[in-house]
Amino acid sequence: MDMIFRQIRTKQGCQSYMIGCKETCAAIIIDPEISQMEHYQGLATQDGLVLHYLLDTHTHADHFSASKVLAAKMDVPLIMHNNSPAPFVDIRVDDGEMVIVGQLRFRILHTPGHTADSMCVIMDDRVFTGDTLLIGGTGRTDLPTGDPEQLYDSLFNGLLKLNPDLIVYPAHIYSERCHSTLAEEIANNPRLQKTHRDEFVEQMRTLDLKMPTHLTEALRTNLCGGKNVSQLIAEAAKKVSFMAQDEVLRRIQSLHPDMLLIDVREKEAYDQAHIPSAIHIPRGQIELRVNDMLPDPTKRILVYCECGKISTLATATLKEMGFGRAVALDLGICSWKENGYPVEKSG
Repeated sequence: MDMIFRQIRTKQGCQSYMIGCKETCAAIIIDPEISQMEHYQGLATQDGLVLHYLLDTHTHADHFSASKVLAAKMDVPLIMHNNSPAPFVDIRVDDGEMVIVGQLRFRILHTPGHTADSMCVIMDDRVFTGDTLLIGGTGRTDLPTGDPEQLYDSLFNGLLKLNPDLIVYPAHIYSERCHSTLAEEIANNPRLQKTHRDEFVEQMRTLDLKMPTHLTEALRTNLCGGKNVSQLIAEAAKKVSFMAQDEVLRRIQSLHPDMLLIDVREKEAYDQAHIPSAIHIPRGQIELRVNDMLPDPTKRILVYCECGKISTLATATLKEMGFGRAVALDLGICSWKENGYPVEKSG
C-alpha cells in the first residue's frame, strides 16, 4: 500500500494513528486524543495531507477523545459504530462496511465486549484493534456496556480468525513496543490462552483491575461531547494574561500599590494564609458579588488561588464581565509561599 502512516503516542500509552493516501493526500485519524490536537494538525501539514475523516474505535473511558472538538475545528465527519450512544457522530458504520480514504480501504469488524460499540478496523496488512485486543492483553469488560461473553465471541469467533500475519495496532500500548501480529498474540498473549468460553469469561470476571483515573469525566465528555476540566482551563488561559510573582511582590511593596488582589479560594484557606492586602471573593460567588465588591471596572485586578487553575477560570470570567484589566497570578499562592514571599492571617 502506498500510504503515509503515523503512530502518535502519549505518555499514558494512548495510541492514535494518522493514515494518509500518498496518491490523493486524503487522510484519516483513528482514536484521536485531546492532548495531541495540535500535533495532528502539524503532522498533516508536514505530510501534505488533508484530513477527510476521524474514527473512534469505541467510546473511551480512560482518556479524552479529540473527535468532537477536532471534527468541528477541521470540518470533517466523525465515524463510530452504529451502537455508539454519542449524539454527535456523523457517520455510523456496522460490521462488514467499508470506509474509503483516497485509494485506501478500511473494513469494519464489529467486536463488542470491551464496550458495546467496539470495532476493529482492517487494512490489507494491519488491523487497528482499539481496546478489543492489546499487546499481551485484551480490553477490560467491567466498565459500562462491557461484556466478557461478547468479548470472547469477538476474539475467538471473529478477530483471531483473520490472517495471522496482520499487524496489530491497538489503542493502548503499555510497553516500549509499537505493534504486534495476530499470530504473536494468539501464541503468547496470556488472556488468549483461555480458549474455552467459560474459562475466558471467568478470567475476565475475576481480574482485579484499578478503575481508570478519569472514568466519570471521560465517559461524560466522550458520550456527550462536553468539555473536561483541562479544556476549560486551557480555553480560559487563552483569554487572560498573567503576572509573575516577583512582579506582584514588587508592586504590593511599593509606595503606591496600583492593583487590587483577589483571593478566590474558600474562606478557611484564605483565613489561614493570604497575600497581604488581598480581599476574599470565593470563585463560586464572583458573578454575584462583583457589583458590590468591585465597583470600578477600570481598576487593575490580580486574581490568585492555590495553584493557578481556579484563578485562571476566575480571571477569564471577570474579563467576560467587563473587568478588562484583570490578570491572573502565575502558579498561585502555594508557589508564593515556597518562594518565601509574605503572607498574613485573618483575625
